Amino acid sequence: MHADTARSAIDTFVSAFNASEDNYVTALLSQALTSDVIVWGPLGRSEGIESVERFVLDIRRHPAGPGTMVRCSGVDMPDEWARYRWVFTTPGGGPRLAGTDVVHLRRDLIDQMIIFAGDIAPAG
Repeated sequence: MHADTARSAIDTFVSAFNASEDNYVTALLSQALTSDVIVWGPLGRSEGIESVERFVLDIRRHPAGPGTMVRCSGVDMPDEWARYRWVFTTPGGGPRLAGTDVVHLRRDLIDQMIIFAGDIAPAG
């Protein structure tokens, strides 16, 4: 698997958060994720592209206003796994959240995703 393939799937996934209209979200996710994608994250485990779509649409309707999601690191890819850092910001200096995602790719699409939101507490 090539890092360019992973980067393309990841960037398409991230772009779904920033789509100009909600009806583009499904198409973008379909280009980045398998239909049976499994996601582990702060809100628990979910399966299927529809659950990811609901999550993305909820984020797009953030109470502080429509935010912006960006990949803010390179894509590190040992074989079929990849990781990258992201940041979500809301308008006018509103809430900001950053994290790291680890994704697994199958046939050039993300089929598993682990979402780590926020920073890890220091040891001790």
